[in-house]
Amino acid sequence: MHCKVEICGVNTAKLKVLSNAQTTELLQRFHNGSKTARNELITGNLRLVLSVVQKFSNRGENMDDLFQVGCLGLMKAIDRFDLTLQVQFSTYAVPMIIGEIRRYLRDNSSIRISRSLRDNAYKALAVKEKYLSENQREPSMDEIAKSIGLPREEVVFALDAISDPVSLYEPVFSDGNGEPLYVMDQVRDTKNTDESWLERLSINDAVKKLSPRDRKILSLRFYNGKTQMEVAREIGISQAQVSRLEKTALEKIKQEI
Repeated sequence: MHCKVEICGVNTAKLKVLSNAQTTELLQRFHNGSKTARNELITGNLRLVLSVVQKFSNRGENMDDLFQVGCLGLMKAIDRFDLTLQVQFSTYAVPMIIGEIRRYLRDNSSIRISRSLRDNAYKALAVKEKYLSENQREPSMDEIAKSIGLPREEVVFALDAISDPVSLYEPVFSDGNGEPLYVMDQVRDTKNTDESWLERLSINDAVKKLSPRDRKILSLRFYNGKTQMEVAREIGISQAQVSRLEKTALEKIKQEI
């Protein structure tokens, strides 16, 4: 581990990890009124919180504080998770935990931001969090702007003012099988949608040598600008499989050219 074993009095080396089936069962019990199920969900997902907190270890912040804040995000995710939608709990919980930690870091930042700008940003974040809870997806900037009655440009400016730069290759979660989930894996590509980019890069031949499934994954990801979760739902495989197949296909193209 990259941080001390004891965090908030918890021996992180002995944290319990729930399977997807166990998590689903506990969520059903919790939504049926079981308080003990909620406690089991919290303790069974502390390793998830820890994996997120470790990504902020270079900020110079107290890890105990970040762990406690991350646990608040976990509890919000448990309370707001919608079982009727076909989404894994960890996929929903990780952004909630990250959001809670980033909110804490913003509130404790030494950088001075105008009160009106901060207020606009917090209004936008509140709308974003509520929309995510109700729809299991993030709203667009236009949807946020319409909800709070501000021009889209002001919403973008306000959110940019309080955000920290993040590398696309920053890992945000690992499933424990050595396959981390990176920021770029969860970002929709809205620019590289022109089909001519393959011709411009002179890799037509390399793409033709890929399997039909690999070509479809790359087409959905880079032609249609879909996220890995959207591709996974369309093809009928897991997000982790999409991630592995995408990386393998791109590596094959690199080797060919």
